[in-house]
Amino acid sequence: MDLAEIILKTSQVVAVVGLSSNPDRPSFEVASYLREERYKIIPVNPLEKEILGEPCYPNLSSINEPVDVVNIFRRPENVPAVVKEAIKIGAKAIWMQEGAINEEEVARANEAGMMVIMDRCMLKEHLKLKRRI
Repeated sequence: MDLAEIILKTSQVVAVVGLSSNPDRPSFEVASYLREERYKIIPVNPLEKEILGEPCYPNLSSINEPVDVVNIFRRPENVPAVVKEAIKIGAKAIWMQEGAINEEEVARANEAGMMVIMDRCMLKEHLKLKRRI
């Protein structure tokens, strides 16, 4: 079992950092799909009040429940701050979407005991897993 499969099978709560309320954005498509697949989605975007019927949080530290996966839809230069906050809240995993590449942050999260996926789409990986089951 690869790391993506482990994360997808053992996680229930996904905080989506940078989730947009625009249905044309990849973050909205991925979060909508994950919600349909029975994951609990927690939107994180300081510019929004609610997305997908869920209250939106300005940052990870504002979330008042345990988070399994922090799914990052932010530019690579914003990844370090998100990883630092994910470590602080005790998330189990970081998932950097396609195009998000930051080896230093992978190392930092791994040192903190977190599982990390980089430059892969959570929706695409879940679809692959469903085809294998």
